[in-house]
Amino acid sequence: MAISGHMRILIVGLAAVLGGQQSALAADLGGSPSTVEERSALRPFNQWVVTLTPYSWLPFLAGDQTIKGRTVEIDVDPIEVLERLSALPWMSYAEARNGPLTLYNDIVYTKLGIAGSRAKSVSGLTVGASVDGDFEQAIIELGGAYQIFKWWSGGGGSVKDGDTFARFTAIDILAGARYWHQDMAIKLALTGGLDTDGLVLSGARAIAREGSVDWVDPLIGLRVRHQLAPGQELMLRGDVGGFDVGSQFSWNVIGAFSFDLAMRDGVLWSGVLGYRALSVDYEKGSGSNKYEYDVLQHGPILGLTAKF
Repeated sequence: MAISGHMRILIVGLAAVLGGQQSALAADLGGSPSTVEERSALRPFNQWVVTLTPYSWLPFLAGDQTIKGRTVEIDVDPIEVLERLSALPWMSYAEARNGPLTLYNDIVYTKLGIAGSRAKSVSGLTVGASVDGDFEQAIIELGGAYQIFKWWSGGGGSVKDGDTFARFTAIDILAGARYWHQDMAIKLALTGGLDTDGLVLSGARAIAREGSVDWVDPLIGLRVRHQLAPGQELMLRGDVGGFDVGSQFSWNVIGAFSFDLAMRDGVLWSGVLGYRALSVDYEKGSGSNKYEYDVLQHGPILGLTAKF
């Protein structure tokens, strides 16, 4: 199974850095651990700090997919996503920070098949009709964040004042764009009542395929970073987008906890545990040419961060 190798690599990497003897500093999917935050305050303003995070996101998929006017209801859990992967997925987050300014990039690529047993309904067919789907999707996000508020607590000041430890809370505003690429297909069992207009017939199946579909959603949002303890940070982020520019509307929420692991060969490592929910409602065309993707993807995140 394609994902198993991917997960083994990630788990082995986490286990390796856990054996480190030194405390490390790293970042999560949108923020930096506390000690890195404090040390960054001592860096020259024009010095960039770069963070790379490969991660795994195992989502539930729930919603409606319409191709050539035919609609299926999708209800897939993370186990089925693992079982149905047809290519190695790629998920990564990269960030460059300079003082209050952050530039970031997030990439998610998945390709899988959706079993017909999970299709709840098909327009023009009875519930339980045999349906399969091919699902290929790439989501690429580019954006920037700027810190507008930051306050310290616990130590009465920052590490610059000589305190051994001081908690902080920071609020960032962010803006960017999320590019979507999809290549979906719905494979319907041929029945006497099935309208095959616009469909491709293949054996006992009628295939509804739109081809490549691409759009870009502008987005705006907020991010809160809070230091829980030395080397531990909680990040909460939310954004909204689309606004009928690309999709009709989209929203994204991420909660992540980062924790220091080790420093090896000049690279700072940390682990990331979190949960992400991403929803989008995109629509184009009408009637037998209608394409719509109205799906919520949500599930746990596991990541390993390297900071340079």
